[in-house]
Amino acid sequence: QVQLLESGGGLVQPGGSLRLSCAASGSIFSIKNMAWYRQAPRKQRELVALIRSGGSTNYADSVKGRFTISRDNAENTVFLQMNSLKAEDTAVYYCQANILRAVDEGFGRIYWGQGTQVTVSL
Repeated sequence: QVQLLESGGGLVQPGGSLRLSCAASGSIFSIKNMAWYRQAPRKQRELVALIRSGGSTNYADSVKGRFTISRDNAENTVFLQMNSLKAEDTAVYYCQANILRAVDEGFGRIYWGQGTQVTVSL
């Protein structure tokens, strides 16, 4: 019923910027936490940034000061503004959200997007 769709990935030069978007659609009562994860070919999937329904955020140490996560609750959308990109940021980026489909659903359910490729290279 619920799906997440990412967009905004692509190829950028080191030092460049990119803005990712993830829109949730379907039967949604409310969205709790939303987050961005990434996975490079040689590494485990890692949490990049998280934003709670109240707006508080957490970032991986590797992206602090460079990335900014935000959300538009009216549009059920989360964003990731990526600045000063490095080659090490190259990965598939995945959107994740904890979504309640009804007022009595309790803790909600975790949904994942399909992923969007970000490549940082000369």
